[in-house]
Amino acid sequence: MRRAGRRAFCKGALGAALMAGLAPGIAGGQGTPLQKRTIPKSGEATPVVGVGTWQTFDIGDDAADRARLGRVLDVLFAGGGSVIDSSPMYLRAEGVVGDLLAAAASRSRAFLATKVWTEGEAEGRAQMEQSFRRFRTDRIDLMQVHNLVDWRTQLRTMRAWREAGRFRYLGITHYTPSAFDELETVLRAEPLDFLQIPYSIAVTDAEARLLPLARDLGVAVIANRPFEGGDLFARTRGTAVPQFARELGCESWAQMFLKYILGHPAMTCAIPGTARPEYMADNLGAGRGPMPDEAARGKMRDALARL
Repeated sequence: MRRAGRRAFCKGALGAALMAGLAPGIAGGQGTPLQKRTIPKSGEATPVVGVGTWQTFDIGDDAADRARLGRVLDVLFAGGGSVIDSSPMYLRAEGVVGDLLAAAASRSRAFLATKVWTEGEAEGRAQMEQSFRRFRTDRIDLMQVHNLVDWRTQLRTMRAWREAGRFRYLGITHYTPSAFDELETVLRAEPLDFLQIPYSIAVTDAEARLLPLARDLGVAVIANRPFEGGDLFARTRGTAVPQFARELGCESWAQMFLKYILGHPAMTCAIPGTARPEYMADNLGAGRGPMPDEAARGKMRDALARL
């Protein structure tokens, strides 16, 4: 059977099941639990697929839009996921997440990650206080310095607030491989819990040094931009998922792209963004069933390169 891509897949059995109100997670291993990975610094297990909120959760008060995003979070939690990543850079996203969690009384099911993205101690404190208010919470699971902006100053405050119990974990992030040298310097100098970086089947720069370093230092890794802003789907549109990938449980290209990421031993979680519950369920399918070894990951790269 030839598959036209993610949209066609999600309009089929998966979309129909969600519309019928069936339990999410039917993609990629029916009834199989979502895998978890251990956060090295604590031993806590966290689900391997979460959701990012850049652009997708930056919405207004339209009831239909909010209901759809509420369903995205419902699918995330019902499918075994918990990680929700945001930032003040994403404009209204933090507030929308906070409103939806409060409306559903589901804050306890979420692993909330956000960032500080400003210069100066006073500005950093004010921005992080704003995140608490927007999320409607008194504790944030993971606070990260966004794109390394004034990281020395912000980490001082973040460490003090973690000691006070306001944060559980601390981390740093960036969105481009050009920052990897600086990220490496910070990782070697600071005792951090998390690293968030761009990593995908098409952008593998982190495999050379940064991912091995994170593993050696016991730093959990979150992959952002796993679909390259949707560019990967443009490359695969109208083509079938390779048979070898289907044998690993990949029922869609999205699941193959995510399984490639999760197949790396240093990876903790991937956070694809979406505003559609059927896509959230599809993404969660990547966290079930077998993960590819290095040989299978090589075949995945080759399959994409041939398109």
